[in-house]
Amino acid sequence: MNRDCCTTNVATPAVTVRDVNVQLAGQNVLSNVNADFPTGELTALIGPNGAGKTTLLKVLLNQLPHTGQVRFTQINGHTPRIGYVPQSLDFDRGAPIRVIDVMCSQLQHRALWLGISSSARKAAAAALDRIGASKLLDRRLGQLSGGELQRVLLAMALLLQPDILLLDEPVAGVDMAGVGMFCDILAQLQRELKCTMILVSHDMSVTTAHASYVVCMNKTVHCQGRTIDTLTPENLQAIYGPLAALHHHAHSHEGAGHSHGAHDHPDLHGHHHNH
Repeated sequence: MNRDCCTTNVATPAVTVRDVNVQLAGQNVLSNVNADFPTGELTALIGPNGAGKTTLLKVLLNQLPHTGQVRFTQINGHTPRIGYVPQSLDFDRGAPIRVIDVMCSQLQHRALWLGISSSARKAAAAALDRIGASKLLDRRLGQLSGGELQRVLLAMALLLQPDILLLDEPVAGVDMAGVGMFCDILAQLQRELKCTMILVSHDMSVTTAHASYVVCMNKTVHCQGRTIDTLTPENLQAIYGPLAALHHHAHSHEGAGHSHGAHDHPDLHGHHHNH
């Protein structure tokens, strides 16, 4: 493991994390986490199950008590707006809730049963249209596929016009076609919005194809840096142990910044998928 890459000199970090610790139920979930997330880039946050990746996102969202420092670089004198795409949404699939209902609940102060304002409907439609999902506006949530639901959650995050977008395994449980489509949408948003993205991912092909920067962690940060330079066999061995060879196999097939290929690759659990 290359300890020299535990702290880096990112020229313009959007988020700086220093000596962050989190204890839950008396257990150390995060220990002395130090990381920098470059402005305007997509950073992948990777590591095995239980590594504390989701916990770190919750720290960035200020949803968990912690020690240490989290600093956000101001943008034009204001604290950056943060959007969040969760891994899933808990709801009653049989309930008559439409996409527009759940989106407009964020947009208007009056109760939905009093009607949806034209401005709220217009904003919701624009957010869905931006990611090519305008046809979902009046669909019921319970009728959506996993990939469609994730696109709705992304559109909801975009309603905030975020400067920083946090995504917690947004394609977990989505089929491979849906993964490719979602990642293409992220790449397009990156070009258009120039926002900073932090993506928790278990899919190495997603990481190598779309992330320009990577933070590798297992309760603490073991290494970080440019994706193609950081995902070495030694660093993967440090965080994944016996499965590291499978992860390196996936990395060796794709360089950072390349699109999804049509090859067979393992994900971070060692399963194989065809693109």
